[in-house]
Amino acid sequence: MTFHSILFERGEGETATDQRGEPVFFTDLNLDQVVNAIVAGREQYNLKPFLYAPLRDGEAVVYRHEALGDLQKQGLRGAVNAFAESMQVMRRRRDYAMKLRHRYHRERWFRESVRVYCDAVASLAEELRRVDVVSRAFSGLRDYMIDYTTSEPFTSLVSEGRPLDEELAAVRYAVHIHDGRVTVRSHEGGDDYSVEVEKTFAKFKQGDVKDYLVSFPAFSDMNHVEARVLDLVGRLFPDLFARLDDYCTRNRSFVDERIARFDREVQFYLAFLEYIEPLKSAGLVFCYPQVSTSSKEMEVIGGFDLALAAKRVRQRLTVVTNDIYLNDPERVIVVTGPNQGGKTTFARMFGQLHYLAGLGYPVPGERARLFLPDRLFTHFEREEHLETLRGKLEDELERVHHILQRATGDSIVVMNEGFTSTTLTDAVFLGTEVVRWMLALDLLCVYVTFVDELSSLDEATVSMVATVDPDDPARRTYQIVRRPADGLAYAAAIARKYGLTYDRLKERIVS
Repeated sequence: MTFHSILFERGEGETATDQRGEPVFFTDLNLDQVVNAIVAGREQYNLKPFLYAPLRDGEAVVYRHEALGDLQKQGLRGAVNAFAESMQVMRRRRDYAMKLRHRYHRERWFRESVRVYCDAVASLAEELRRVDVVSRAFSGLRDYMIDYTTSEPFTSLVSEGRPLDEELAAVRYAVHIHDGRVTVRSHEGGDDYSVEVEKTFAKFKQGDVKDYLVSFPAFSDMNHVEARVLDLVGRLFPDLFARLDDYCTRNRSFVDERIARFDREVQFYLAFLEYIEPLKSAGLVFCYPQVSTSSKEMEVIGGFDLALAAKRVRQRLTVVTNDIYLNDPERVIVVTGPNQGGKTTFARMFGQLHYLAGLGYPVPGERARLFLPDRLFTHFEREEHLETLRGKLEDELERVHHILQRATGDSIVVMNEGFTSTTLTDAVFLGTEVVRWMLALDLLCVYVTFVDELSSLDEATVSMVATVDPDDPARRTYQIVRRPADGLAYAAAIARKYGLTYDRLKERIVS
């Protein structure tokens, strides 16, 4: 297999991916929070385009699952992290070199960046030989790096560069300063008086004293005097500096394109693994989902809202998990129940699970089977804007119509509390029409609503209800379970709690 990319088996996705912008539904599903947290500290890699481009190919998703499996082997992950750190050092030194004005100064730092690159590549290639990688991605990378590190371009970088380093380190010269005139000549040996000076003054040393030595910054440009001295040193060693000139000119583009791509793309995996580590340490479970582009049956055991979980783990609070499943011909989940009962969180979780599965990431849950949609749409409540000159209901109808016109049978729709600004009768009518349209398209949907009637429209609709503690109906459990919509039961529980049932009121009136 010819290696192209650690993310795309055939290397076809990178160019198109870099053109992606943030999907419109990200804010509704709190995926913007998740993505911002994942890429934090890794801005130099420009990872967001990859996170904006879910896959619609089950085999491409499995390719990423395999790569993540290898990367979770501690030896390989440590080696890849070390490689990434070295590549950062290389880029800093190369970029610094490009800013320098003096040719020899610039070339010395450029050669240093090449040295760091060669050491990093050789170390990673050796680790890939040692670790038992099984994924197509890392097996391909291993074979490519073995070939690359034995190729003429790379071996020349190393074999020509090391003698240059040794000879440059061995350069010795003398600087004579007299009456404002600086003379540079070959170093002809002589006594090192610094040892004698230190020995003479050692007897005056009494305990710790202030250090008056001056430290020169590692990254600084030369002043005109230093530059002139270096010019003269170059004239003292013309052959050596001519070879340095030639080496830097021939190897100006020394970083291999595929290795540079790997250095960027592997951060897509490392960033997510780092993001979920605190959640896993808190006891939350992630799994590699089975994915399909044909079967719309789905199952998730122990799923949760990733954005909310990250926040609650930071606050040392409990995270509630929920189960979902759909069997043919079920397509639309209608979620009802009391306010603040976790319905919106459940809807967000549904959308997040499918999106993360499309990225090839592990998803929250103990076990999961998920459909890979062609597109994902959301409809969440919006504030009215005076500049639109439309009422809230009209705006909702426009947005829902826009979704239904663009959705296909392979799409997923997440609707949260639609048509709350109208009467119950109108909400039932509009909600019924919307659900029937989605059923006709045969798409997957979660529909959060206060209209119980929508949960039993068709055999393809499933009722799920946000539950409360039966002994204390004011306390939400945040568990969403499959059962018939039962809004009246919740009202009855509240009535019992506050002594407002018919029998209790009758007793109080009579007494």
